[in-house]
Amino acid sequence: MTRTPFFLLLRLLAVLALFLPIGGRADPSDIAATARSVVRVVLVNDDAGQYSLQGHGSGFAVAPDLIVTNAHVVEAARQDPRVRIGIVPSEGKSGYFAKIVAIAPEKDLALLKLTEAGSLAPATLFTGSVTDGEDVVAVGYPGNVDLAQGLNVGDIVSPTTPVKTRGNVSSGRSSKAFDTILHTAPLGAGNSGGPLLDECGRVLGANSFGTESTAGDSEFYFAVSTREILRFLIAFKVQPHTIGTPCRSIADLDRVDAEHNASDQARAADAQRDAAARTEAAQQQALHQALFEIAGERENYLGMAGIALLLALGCGVGAWLLRDTDRPVQVKLLIGASVLLVIGAGAAMVLRPGFNQVDSRAKDLLAPPTGAPSATPSAPASALQGPIVCAVDPDSSRVTVSDISDVQLQWAPGGCADGKSQFALGTDGWSQLDVPEAVDTVTATRFDPAKGEYRLEHYFLDHDNMEALRAERKKLSAPACGANEDGARRYGDALNALRAMLPAPNERLVYHCTGGVAQPHP
Repeated sequence: MTRTPFFLLLRLLAVLALFLPIGGRADPSDIAATARSVVRVVLVNDDAGQYSLQGHGSGFAVAPDLIVTNAHVVEAARQDPRVRIGIVPSEGKSGYFAKIVAIAPEKDLALLKLTEAGSLAPATLFTGSVTDGEDVVAVGYPGNVDLAQGLNVGDIVSPTTPVKTRGNVSSGRSSKAFDTILHTAPLGAGNSGGPLLDECGRVLGANSFGTESTAGDSEFYFAVSTREILRFLIAFKVQPHTIGTPCRSIADLDRVDAEHNASDQARAADAQRDAAARTEAAQQQALHQALFEIAGERENYLGMAGIALLLALGCGVGAWLLRDTDRPVQVKLLIGASVLLVIGAGAAMVLRPGFNQVDSRAKDLLAPPTGAPSATPSAPASALQGPIVCAVDPDSSRVTVSDISDVQLQWAPGGCADGKSQFALGTDGWSQLDVPEAVDTVTATRFDPAKGEYRLEHYFLDHDNMEALRAERKKLSAPACGANEDGARRYGDALNALRAMLPAPNERLVYHCTGGVAQPHP
């Protein structure tokens, strides 16, 4: 078939498209983290101890010693015992031999098990729905790239970073023989058995085959879906790590956090304005009440003074009328009473409350009754301590591979967790940094006892960066549990230097905590 300029242009555009950035939220760090689980599956012919390369494909770990690949990748080893299977990881210094422990040719799936000591980083299978047009990444070892690089047999059987290609899902079409995902992420011979990943690095399927294309045709590829993979694994009593939560980026969470903080600040400002308005209204009401009370009391005092003066006048008139009689005692009593009543009237005029007392009277009206509890509890009383149970908040979390079961801990006010782990103290509160020896995952923990928020951030690092971080972590010694504040702060400064070596987190798990009875830790 003659290639017209139109078809040649289409082919050129297709090639250029491979080098153009594809929209979406696929995080390169998530893809790189899952690439640690991808292996090259090498078939070698064992001729009396003389090994020769027969072919290779790709695969991915579902357990530290178990690998999923395509059945057709290892078919030669199944038929010929002289053909051995080698597993070459993407990182490290050496590979391993493996054997077939389960195979389903009708589904193009095979399960391999390492026959010697070794440990691989397991991938996570996504059990949620795959959407049409979703961005995907194929990871594996296409032979044409090896050929273009001029790799020899020694290079192929040495740990090598896998190749990543991007494309999109075209849903609605599947292979008749088994459930597949149709996509456009370019594959080459050698990609077979490698994973098809979503934007968070979760496995959507195992790449199996592609369409046969003629000049001008678009190329499409098929991956065995995770539904088929899970049925295959469960049938052979293998339970891989799975997750079904939607993929969210750290940038999304940061934006949501900023929006929540802005909303919280707006609500706090509104509450402050409402409280100020209520306070002002209460003050105005108290002023009016105080004014009315003082005005009424002044009238009462004036009334009493007037009555006293009238009585004093009456007593004076009575004394005047009895002045010439033989009742001197009565006259004296009337005169004395008149004088006392006049003095009482003057005292009433002097002692009547003045309007200058309105403000102080209003304050007295606003003051809470003696012995009444304070309306605002102290902050330390609300901080969590003792046994605590924390449940994950899916809306505030980005989960790619981790379990999201509840977290239980015993928390002491001085930053001691479970009676054995002293947290560091910094400007952002209590924190811890775990750099384990066995797995290439760093965990940063933060806990805010006042807010009841427990936060985990996971970093999936490559082997070299993990080793560098381990070396630096070994130089630090955590203070004993229950250390004083100065020791906890010095520890916090030391951990901050380690955090500066970390990239953006791959996962963020946010938990909300309440007091509860924590179960004993295993």
